[in-house]
Amino acid sequence: MRLNSLESAEREKKVSLRMQDVNTSGIDMASGTDGISPLSESMSSQAGFLSKIRTRFKKRIRIFSVNSNRIFKRGMDVCGSLAAIILLLPLFLFVALWLKLDSPGPLFYRQIRVGLHGRPFYFYKFRSMYIDSEARRAALEKTNESKDGVIFKMKNDPRITRCGRFIRKYSIDEAPQFFNVLLGDMSLVGPRPPLPSEVAQYTLDDRKRLNILPGITCIWQISGRSDIPFREQVVLDKEYIRGQGFWKDVLILFKTVPAVLTGRGAY
Repeated sequence: MRLNSLESAEREKKVSLRMQDVNTSGIDMASGTDGISPLSESMSSQAGFLSKIRTRFKKRIRIFSVNSNRIFKRGMDVCGSLAAIILLLPLFLFVALWLKLDSPGPLFYRQIRVGLHGRPFYFYKFRSMYIDSEARRAALEKTNESKDGVIFKMKNDPRITRCGRFIRKYSIDEAPQFFNVLLGDMSLVGPRPPLPSEVAQYTLDDRKRLNILPGITCIWQISGRSDIPFREQVVLDKEYIRGQGFWKDVLILFKTVPAVLTGRGAY
């Protein structure tokens, strides 16, 4: 009996020592691993895998959305500009004849403007000023009516011809820019393309306007045009860039028609 008691005590001592070793090493007796059950480890692995799948899916959806919008926008630009050129051809001929009879000089005015990401391009308009307009601008700088001073605007600019005053009021002088849209330098809707001299005065915040193709019409063009100060124009352009989309462009184009017909803020 004493022998059995000694053997039993010896076994209990070994079990106690083994338990102490387990506690010291941090091994979970139930799982056989370092405190992590196989089931818990499997669930954690699956959750990480599903998270990666969701992230990749969202990224691809975002890329698809951006690319689709770009394709739709370009398609609308090409179709819209071609249709406008065909429909406005009789008007082009009438304006060309009037310009030639009104004052000497070329029919079109070509100027370097700044486009997407600061890339310069040639910008076309019907000539609305006398041929010495650029030389006379320096003398008129003090009469600049733009509140911010970045752009030059003057309601009764003496450099504008009689024909020019009419075509500027109804934005007919901008019609040749449909060719710029066809060439891909501009879009139907987007911030108006600035002069290099204007961009030189831009702040870093102002340069955000250059992150998208410039356009023939934009939000501030349908909200008051030249009556809107430059800083407010920048705010409206950034608002458009943040929320741009196919249907928003369609809405702006529809609102451009009454804005052009009334001639409000055009000079």
